[in-house]
Amino acid sequence: MNKVISTLSSLFRTPEVRSKIVYTAVVFLVFRIFAHIPVAGVDVTHLRQLFSQNQFLGLLDVFSGGTLRNFSILALGLNPYINASIIIQVLSMVFPKLEELQKEGEQGRQKINQYTRFITVPLALLQAIGMYALLRSQGIITTLSPLLLIAFMLSMVAGTMFAVWLGELITERGVGNGVSVLIFAGIIGNIPSVIGQTAATSNAESVFSTLIFLALGLVVIAAVVFVNEATRQIPVHYAKRMRGNKMYGGQSTHLPLRLNQAGVIPIIFAVSLVLVPSLLANFMLASKNAQFIGVGQFLTYWFNPNGWFYNLFYFVLVVAFTFFYTAVVFNPKKISEEMQKQGGFIPGVRPGTQTATYLNSILTRLTLAGAVFLGFIAVLPSIVRGMTGIQSLVLGGTGILIVVSVVLETYKAIEAQLVMRNYEGFLKR
Repeated sequence: MNKVISTLSSLFRTPEVRSKIVYTAVVFLVFRIFAHIPVAGVDVTHLRQLFSQNQFLGLLDVFSGGTLRNFSILALGLNPYINASIIIQVLSMVFPKLEELQKEGEQGRQKINQYTRFITVPLALLQAIGMYALLRSQGIITTLSPLLLIAFMLSMVAGTMFAVWLGELITERGVGNGVSVLIFAGIIGNIPSVIGQTAATSNAESVFSTLIFLALGLVVIAAVVFVNEATRQIPVHYAKRMRGNKMYGGQSTHLPLRLNQAGVIPIIFAVSLVLVPSLLANFMLASKNAQFIGVGQFLTYWFNPNGWFYNLFYFVLVVAFTFFYTAVVFNPKKISEEMQKQGGFIPGVRPGTQTATYLNSILTRLTLAGAVFLGFIAVLPSIVRGMTGIQSLVLGGTGILIVVSVVLETYKAIEAQLVMRNYEGFLKR
């Protein structure tokens, strides 16, 4: 606790870190201002009533950064960009050139981001069409002229690209990962309205259920912090080597393998995909084709947020993306090769292939435990709603996981900035 207080007290005494925090806060403010600029032709009052009765739309609003309830020009949020990132990650495993770009440092990263933005535009357009069909089917949009319809689509796409730009600004010049930070801002911004809705419909029984929900929330927060900070320490020894008249190596250190190596990214990826069938269902139900209506009814039945198949599908997606993203960010073969080049070895394990196999076996077991935990957190809101009967508390395990994870990652990023500055000051002396 003292370490946290000392770190926070050092923030405003460090000009570089202070400027980054202020810059992030300004981007937050811009994001929230644009989140309240509605799109023309939408009955916002009717839309809010629809959101209060639909858990699927409430969850979608959480991951749009809180912009969908007002149906602002940022209504689609960062979902198209996240889906485009998933596509790029999958394609990088198929096409070697994309994988080579990811290894080319800053220049390769910029090229990958450019490709991701190119894919984001058509995905945002498709989601805008699906959103229009949904609002039209609910009577929130009655008639739109062709010119207004084009303006509606362009506003949605432009809002998504503007949100992507704000996220990249935070990543480059602010603190933390821009996409995660903006989703975090949307979740935090929705908390007062969620509390207000719950209080307005509360009675003696619902108050007791709310207290249970809050107590469970504290347990989830503690579990998230524990899992995010849990690591398996793999001992690594370095052999002594002579170079000229000097001896190098001989140290003993450790390789930390985190229980939750992927962080909050699998949840965000999984939510972006699990919402697609419901969007398609709303689009098909609004059509006049009998076959499309049948498919829409099929998707609506099986992908009901309260149904067992929806939650099972969500759970499987989270587990799959946890393994997928862990494989992307941590390569046991590459780690073993780097250790061998530096003269490092794990006691009792031969360097090279056996080290890679050993690290992969440990990482697989850790990832399985972390993936099951993330999957449980993802479906926890449905379980809690079934136990307590509270339907207005959309912010559940997923939202708590994102909030806690972003806070921890941002704190670590700030702490790293402070350590680097102190280290540079020490070198100057």
